[in-house]
Amino acid sequence: MSSDHHRRDTCRLCGSRRLPLVLALAPTPPANAFVPASALDRPQERFPLDVFFCEDCAHVQLLDVVDARVLFEHYVYVSGTSPVFVRHFESYAAFVMERFRPPAGGLVLDIGSNDGTLLSFFAKAGMRVLGIDPAREIAADATRRGIETLCGFFGPDLAVEIVAGRGKAAIVTANNVFAHIDDLGGVAEGVRGLLSPDGVFVFEVSYLADVVRDTLFDTIYHEHLDYHSVKPLVGFFKAHGMELIEAIRVDSHGGSLRGIAQLKGGPRKVGDSVATALAEEERLGLDKAGTFRAFARDIDALGAELSGLLKRLKAEGKRIAGFGAPAKATTLMYHFGIGPELVDFIVDDSPLKQGLFTPGMHVPVLSSAALAERKPDYLVILAWNFARPIIDKNAAFAAAGGRFIIPIPKVEVV
Repeated sequence: MSSDHHRRDTCRLCGSRRLPLVLALAPTPPANAFVPASALDRPQERFPLDVFFCEDCAHVQLLDVVDARVLFEHYVYVSGTSPVFVRHFESYAAFVMERFRPPAGGLVLDIGSNDGTLLSFFAKAGMRVLGIDPAREIAADATRRGIETLCGFFGPDLAVEIVAGRGKAAIVTANNVFAHIDDLGGVAEGVRGLLSPDGVFVFEVSYLADVVRDTLFDTIYHEHLDYHSVKPLVGFFKAHGMELIEAIRVDSHGGSLRGIAQLKGGPRKVGDSVATALAEEERLGLDKAGTFRAFARDIDALGAELSGLLKRLKAEGKRIAGFGAPAKATTLMYHFGIGPELVDFIVDDSPLKQGLFTPGMHVPVLSSAALAERKPDYLVILAWNFARPIIDKNAAFAAAGGRFIIPIPKVEVV
């Protein structure tokens, strides 16, 4: 087994060993391991992408853990390149400030703060802000732009240092990162030590209910170790001296959960959103392993439809490109066998990805100028959660006769 990878044998939330395999996706390289032209002749290691179900707490998770330094120290995703996410984080910060009314100048700490987009809105609202992120270049750039960011991984020891130097936090956030961490218990203990008595921990994660309902299987990749639902989280926070007080549905990433937790015995009552979510999860069968085996069959049917469509278009001599090179595209392309023989190139708005090649499949990633230069007939929108803004932004491509293929949650030609 690679030194960059190990397989754990206990549930990440409750410690159970009763963990049957419920879904086996095609092994892939790390989903953001884009490569330069100079490295195309070097093989990229692929890691298992197997999904397990905990029979004791119903948590769904990967047990194969790729070294976090391999995944995150040279990260290429930045929130600020997406206008949709900038607006999302602006409204997110406004929601937290209005809902919880933290003291002026109180400390807001963001775990996995990326380029500091979210924290910038808290700073504008008069709060002290601090980011924690392991991506060295991104953390340094955020600090240069005025959002102080410590480069590292968050845990109990770092929490103690922060409290000693800056005091307790009024708000701790973790967005699209609470699914990325193997030692979630350590994070919870760190948050518990960091929060002021009336502070709140606010986190957003892709929501398992939406993943299953809309066949969003491509959100499964090695960075995402956990596929969260409310029932396991209630017990998890209780075990760590905290309580989940809200479970709010939001639209980002095709469907996410905004969870809010406080210290056990904190000043706020548990909101109705928690009971509502628990009832919906029971209706969907998220506490049963068989639900996820049925999910695997839905994925197979979707893959047959999409790959069949692309093969027919190629046989007709059509030129096909992709739009967007998000991490989720790696899972989709590997599991459905969609490589350079079907997709000629991918365009992406992130300068950090342009000029590189996709993980393993080695499809070139170019700027959107390539659409006018190479004139593909079809664009597969791999960043399907931004399908509408992508279509609107590329009206000239459509006016010239180009068509869009949306692969998820169902195959659509637009």
